[in-house]
Amino acid sequence: MVVLLPVYQPGESLLTLVDGLGPARIVVVDDGSDPASASVLERAAERGCTLLRHPVNRGKGAALKTGFRHIAEAYPGEDVVCADADGQHRADEVRRVAERVRETGRMVLGVRSFAGMPLRSRVGNTLTCRLFEAVTGRLVRDTQTGLRGYPAAMLGWLASVPGERFEYEMNVLLDAARLGIPIDEVTIATTYLDDNASSHFAVVADATRIYWPMLRFAASRAGRR
Repeated sequence: MVVLLPVYQPGESLLTLVDGLGPARIVVVDDGSDPASASVLERAAERGCTLLRHPVNRGKGAALKTGFRHIAEAYPGEDVVCADADGQHRADEVRRVAERVRETGRMVLGVRSFAGMPLRSRVGNTLTCRLFEAVTGRLVRDTQTGLRGYPAAMLGWLASVPGERFEYEMNVLLDAARLGIPIDEVTIATTYLDDNASSHFAVVADATRIYWPMLRFAASRAGRR
C-alpha cells in the first residue's frame, strides 16, 4: 500500500497523520503552498515521505493525479489510499480502507456519519448524495469523502479522469457509475476541527464545480434515451 496525501498550506496535523501511519510508503503532493508551510513539509520529508511539489496551486484533482502518476511509476502494482491531512482522517482508518481494498480489489470509500458534521457540511453532503443517486441510480453514502482507496489496476484510469480541482473526486464517482465499477464503503469517524476551519473548500465556486458534472451526467443520460 502507498498512502497519497494531497496538501495545500498543511499544518501540524500532516505530521500527526504521518507519525500515526508509522513505517509506510507515503507520497505527499504539495499543491503550491506558500513559504509558511515549508517547515512542515520539510519535516514530513525528514520522516521518509516522498515530497512532490507544484510550483503554483493547481487544485486537489491535479495534486491527486500527480500522485497517481508517480506511484504507478515508482511503486508498480501497489494499491493506493488517498487521505486528507487536515485532521479529518486517522491512521487506523487509512489502514482499514487499505485492508478492504486488499481484500476486495475494489474502490473503497471511507464514509462518515452526517450526524456528526457541522450544519453547513451536513446539508451540503446530504443534498449532493441525493442528487448523485438521482442522476446515477447508485447510492453512495458520502460523495465528498477524501478518504478513498484504489487498487493498483485503477491508477491509469484515475489519471485520465477529467478535473483539476474539487470536481475531480466527483468525476471519479460519476465515471465509476457510468462504467459499472463497484464501490465499497467503510464507516469512519466524523472528525472536524474548529468547525472545519482548515478546509480550503470555496463554498460557491467549488460547489458549482461539484454539481455541474452531475448535471452534465444527467443530461448525457437523458440524451441517450
